[in-house]
Amino acid sequence: MYKYHCLNPISKVGLEHFSADYVCTDEAAEAQAILVRSAAMHDMELPESLKAVARAGAGVNNIPLEKCAEKGIVVFNTPGANANGVKELVIAGMLLASRDIVGGIGWVESQKDNADLAKAAEKQKKQYAGTEIAGKKLGVIGLGAIGVKVANAAIHLGMDVYGYDPYMSVAAAWSMSKHVKHAQTVEDIYRECDYITVHVPLMDATRKMINADAISLMKPNAILLNFSRDALVDEEALVEALEAGKIRKYVCDFPNPVTAGSKNCIVIPHLGASTEESEDNCAVMAVEELQDYLENGNITHSVNFPDCNMGVCTAKGRIAILHRNVKGMIGKYTSILGEADINISDLTNKSKGDYAYALIDLDAPATSEVAAKLEAIDSVLKVRLIK
Repeated sequence: MYKYHCLNPISKVGLEHFSADYVCTDEAAEAQAILVRSAAMHDMELPESLKAVARAGAGVNNIPLEKCAEKGIVVFNTPGANANGVKELVIAGMLLASRDIVGGIGWVESQKDNADLAKAAEKQKKQYAGTEIAGKKLGVIGLGAIGVKVANAAIHLGMDVYGYDPYMSVAAAWSMSKHVKHAQTVEDIYRECDYITVHVPLMDATRKMINADAISLMKPNAILLNFSRDALVDEEALVEALEAGKIRKYVCDFPNPVTAGSKNCIVIPHLGASTEESEDNCAVMAVEELQDYLENGNITHSVNFPDCNMGVCTAKGRIAILHRNVKGMIGKYTSILGEADINISDLTNKSKGDYAYALIDLDAPATSEVAAKLEAIDSVLKVRLIK
């Protein structure tokens, strides 16, 4: 029986995908798996029983990835599960910024007691007139699951779409419309596009990537949209640029005191993935990732260990070994198994940065004594007997 703990409310649709071998516990200290959305885990004491953490969403800034890796805890996320919900809000953001819909609605509410409201509106509406998005240039920075969906939707809305992503995956390339043009540099996006939307992960290399220098390259009528992470943008520099009229508007999904109420900022209260469908999709994917890892040792969509999949175990035994990415580890494993007179029928070893993962299928079940010898090897983080 496996025990899991939810740090945030998780969609019932997802939790129902757990088999009868899983039970929810209110005590994180006894869980083998944790499901989380936005709860901060950096100061959390990670129990010895914990084998995996699944983030029902894409961003993992709330999870201590290296701390988990060093304790042999695999961290999963659910890329693409909320992509459609975010895509739809990005399109809504473009429309809100193109025409002062928010301002117009606010004016109507302020005139609710005006008996001649309809007549007054005819005179007032020119204050909220804007532009259409058809025929305008949209630059999409980052062509992952969300970026590709945004680009494809914009094509259907009649926009001239440019994409920039030097690390675009083959799967994303197959999914993207042939009408999306390839931008050679991100600076080309800044200079040429009327709308710019950013869809990249937050890391040291991308933190405040849209800074004063980037903003200075943009058109004075440019609209910037950020539905990824607020720290991708130097928001202090951006607010100054908006005040000075250097760009037209900023739409973001991350409310904070810098942008809330600032001139020409449309700030949405983090609604990107807040749809029933997105929450269900993320939960289902997270549960499936956890079950496959706990039951078969397979890793899919991990952010701190390499993906590795050997399917359902049909061998007599399977061992999963999380270790640091150093030389000579496989030889040490095979030596210990050979001494125990256990033959290896199949083996996969993958690495990702400082960490690696080995899945080993055996012609005979391994004993706890063998597992203990493997775990005693220097640089081994955790050993599990899958079967």
